[in-house]
Amino acid sequence: MPSKQRKIAMMGYRSVGKSSLIIQFVEGQFVDSYDPTIENTFTKFIRLNSTEYEVKLVDTAGQDEYSIFPLQYSMDFHGYVLVYSITSSKSFQIVQIIYDKLLDMVGKIHVPIVLVGNKTDLHLERKISTEEGKRLAEKWKAAFVETSAKRNESVTDMFHAILLEIERSDGHIPDKNGCVVS
Repeated sequence: MPSKQRKIAMMGYRSVGKSSLIIQFVEGQFVDSYDPTIENTFTKFIRLNSTEYEVKLVDTAGQDEYSIFPLQYSMDFHGYVLVYSITSSKSFQIVQIIYDKLLDMVGKIHVPIVLVGNKTDLHLERKISTEEGKRLAEKWKAAFVETSAKRNESVTDMFHAILLEIERSDGHIPDKNGCVVS
């Protein structure tokens, strides 16, 4: 069976670790310094629940409250990973602005989204509690993951979560106790 293609946009304020999360996932290494001004696309094949996916991850240049939501991010994307840093209240505010702009652009009530609080390795500098992140994700009906790109904590979980959100929104995930014949 051919692999399912899924195109996912990584969005968030600058320096929250979008590129680091992608590079950790795709290449298995932590890159501290990365040119954040360019948009880049990474591809990785992964298997999840016996389905093979070709995942295209679009690493967007960081957004801020003034950046206009580029029209191309509302087309041809299956899901969105919205990243903030747990050490930055500003990045948490920005992710909410991005979410509102995203819904306006896409014109759907529900979009497959994973909200990600990155940089859990910097727990001493934490400004956004896990509870705050969870509450926001619940409000959005989105999945929520806290990660550390540096320590490779929950990085794979984050990408599995967005694939599951996409499948769920496409109606491909049955109820937990449903019988599946493949």
